[in-house]
Amino acid sequence: MDGGIPMTVYQINGPVVIATGATDTFLNEMVKVGNKKLTGEVIAINGDMATIQVYEETSMLKPGEVILPSGKMLSAVLGPGMIGNIYDGIQRPLKELYSMSGDFIGRGLDAWPIDIQRIWDVQIFKDIGDKVSEGEIYAALKESPSIEHRLLVPQGVNGIVKSVEKSSRHKVTDTLMTVETDETTVELKMYQEHPVRIPRKLKEQYSTNTPLITGQRAIDIFFPISKGGTAAIPGGFGTGKTMTQHQLAKWADADVIVYIGCGERGNEMTEVLNDFPELKDPKTNNSLMDRTVLIANTSNMPVSAREASIYTGITIAEYYRDMGYDVAVMADSTSRWAEALRELSGRLEEMPAEEGYPSYLSSRIAQFYERAGIGETFSGKEGSITIIGAVSPAGGDFSEPVTQNTKRYVKTFWGLDRNLAYSRHYPSINWLTSYSEYLNELDLWFDKNVDIRWSEYRKKAMSLLSEDDRLGRIIRIVGESVLADEQKIIVQVSSFLKVGILQQNAFSAGDSFCSLKKQFRLLKTTIDFYNRSIVFIKNGVAISAVLVADIISKVRRMKEDLNSDDEFDGLDKLIDEHFSKIEKTYNLIPQSGVKK
Repeated sequence: MDGGIPMTVYQINGPVVIATGATDTFLNEMVKVGNKKLTGEVIAINGDMATIQVYEETSMLKPGEVILPSGKMLSAVLGPGMIGNIYDGIQRPLKELYSMSGDFIGRGLDAWPIDIQRIWDVQIFKDIGDKVSEGEIYAALKESPSIEHRLLVPQGVNGIVKSVEKSSRHKVTDTLMTVETDETTVELKMYQEHPVRIPRKLKEQYSTNTPLITGQRAIDIFFPISKGGTAAIPGGFGTGKTMTQHQLAKWADADVIVYIGCGERGNEMTEVLNDFPELKDPKTNNSLMDRTVLIANTSNMPVSAREASIYTGITIAEYYRDMGYDVAVMADSTSRWAEALRELSGRLEEMPAEEGYPSYLSSRIAQFYERAGIGETFSGKEGSITIIGAVSPAGGDFSEPVTQNTKRYVKTFWGLDRNLAYSRHYPSINWLTSYSEYLNELDLWFDKNVDIRWSEYRKKAMSLLSEDDRLGRIIRIVGESVLADEQKIIVQVSSFLKVGILQQNAFSAGDSFCSLKKQFRLLKTTIDFYNRSIVFIKNGVAISAVLVADIISKVRRMKEDLNSDDEFDGLDKLIDEHFSKIEKTYNLIPQSGVKK
């Protein structure tokens, strides 16, 4: 540590430490606190007194111990070797910490976030005399079977290449090139550091009409999210927030996944660690870990590190975005992060706002989600960050501050329903309370790239589900027998939509992921069945003749039984034959339902 004049511990209040002698420090400076050299960050300065947020356990820390400044802000180390790695909230590699201290992380331990001994085969694209500018790709290497790591000129560096290393095999700490700028000569290594609280810049940010395909029917059909968009998954205990995020991390068509386990239970992160290496990426057939960075800051880790984990994760995501990749960030959960803010705020004796949360909760949530987006990077490529945050409202109360403030800044809301979850309907996304503000833009994409009737069928399905909800309230009061046949067919077809489309089995090899092509065939078959049925019923055909058990069973089970176009065509043929029999029985004009 060579940052400046040391400070002294004056007062300790849990993870908050007051220091004296703060004459040579600055806000957000990283420091090492006490004899154990605990990692901390300066969060306030008042005269010669500094308030420090310590990201490790502060027990046994005593007044009078020395605090060493670093001269730099709390930063993430960005370079090859992050893919497939597992970090804590301040980017310490957990595998390395385990080898150093065993099952429990020792205080004051530090390790490089990336392997500095590994040799990489690097291809350098620049020669002596070439001009380079910030964000430009100057070299590349194979970081994993799925990801090419593109080395970027650090932000703020613009100049002429003065030297280039001829060898192709290097460690991350080796100098690959030197660049002469107007002020100095800069050595370019395979890694760079970036302050986690300062967003990395895009050359140009713009909107997009390209969806993030998830393979989850309830999302892709009814509440899609755009690449570069934002989404929230709120739900009470047991509603499946973590499972939904796991599904999105497994199957979303992003190039890189950054999964932030922020304050969640250790067993849930264990599930991720066990599952991801075994699962195959449908695009590359490689392990999912070959495109994933994990940040595991579980509930038994220091609460203050939760607050940093969000920023560490989004900074890593921005780095891969700048290479030209589509990155999806899973934050599970932002409520635990907000609780860390609340605890730290209480320790700082700040005036509390609603439910004890600090008054700046809304702005912090906004700052996080605002780091999503899509645009042109300084490398000339297009990259995006999609942020999907889980919210854990106490008792499933969506009116609490974290959920309400999150709704202000996200454009997709996948509200999980306790009643659906308790009835084993997963994902328990409530189709009446959820929404997507990307629908208008994405409908055009789906109509063009999947089927021109996609948006038409989706709108019809949503109208049936809405009407079914109204009829359900009537049924609960007076029973189904009072409904007209036209209403009964709505209830029946809506059950097809719920069971056959909205419900999806994450543990089924055949149903965990559903292609857009299959999603459309499921939707089309269901809506076409309704459209044909309602014509017959309006012309006096008994509903019992329309809803034949054999056909109903096949429609209900088509998500499990059918995969290919030929199989769907076979079912459509059976349905055609079924309605042809009705036409003959009731002496109707074929395909019209009108009596002769």
